[in-house]
Amino acid sequence: MIKIIFSDMDGTLLTSDNKLPAGFGEMMTELKRRGVIFAPASGRQYASLIRSFEAYRDDFLFVAENGTLVMYKGAEIFSSPIGFEAAHKLMAASENFDNILRVWCGKKDAYLRREQDTPEFYAELEKYYTHNGVVDSWSEIDDMPLKISFFDPTAHAKENIYDKLAAFQGSLQVVLSSDYWVDVMSPSINKGVAVENVQRALNFRREECAAFGDYLNDYEMLQAVGYGFAMANAHPALKAVAKFETVTNDEAGVLVGIRRLIAYGLI
Repeated sequence: MIKIIFSDMDGTLLTSDNKLPAGFGEMMTELKRRGVIFAPASGRQYASLIRSFEAYRDDFLFVAENGTLVMYKGAEIFSSPIGFEAAHKLMAASENFDNILRVWCGKKDAYLRREQDTPEFYAELEKYYTHNGVVDSWSEIDDMPLKISFFDPTAHAKENIYDKLAAFQGSLQVVLSSDYWVDVMSPSINKGVAVENVQRALNFRREECAAFGDYLNDYEMLQAVGYGFAMANAHPALKAVAKFETVTNDEAGVLVGIRRLIAYGLI
């Protein structure tokens, strides 16, 4: 029987207008009644996930910052920071990237530099990093970096960010999270590794776990569970590795998939 369900947020659980699907609350009540944990698994910071799910802060398990931080009932289960030295090297290497938002994603807060504190960039920052601050210099930050995130408002993140950071691939992990975002993390971390740490911490077997995703940063997560679902709107590479497919995020694909698992007697 399935004991935990991991779900990506953007393009997966949330609709295109950034809302939870109709019927979400009723489904969460049913999962709790059946003893199943729901686990948002996102590139968003922990504070942002808590704000989105305030009513469930003591029920859900949260996989934040693309797997670099896992929290359950207010306690840290797992974290994998990149460290200060690596963060400063990334910031120096990206200093001349044109019109790119750079975000220092710490355990306590997210930070951008003052010259990038524009309405356009701040609006995007607020979607994913609701607990944030502005600094004059990266050197004044005393908050262990979990990852560094880069945002391209033109939706050409691969060409304008990912390809330019190729030299860091190996010593760090450079991940194309969407057409807009690139995340740089520890080389040993991804959502799948986070799921494996949850499985060890809570004594769950792989076949007792399900997951839903839509993009390449969900690839390892779907491999780490017994029941991996790709959304109909998912990247082709994710569909190739997923055992199952559900309808799109705008058709409440996560809820549809969960209902299938219930109907099959797996929950």
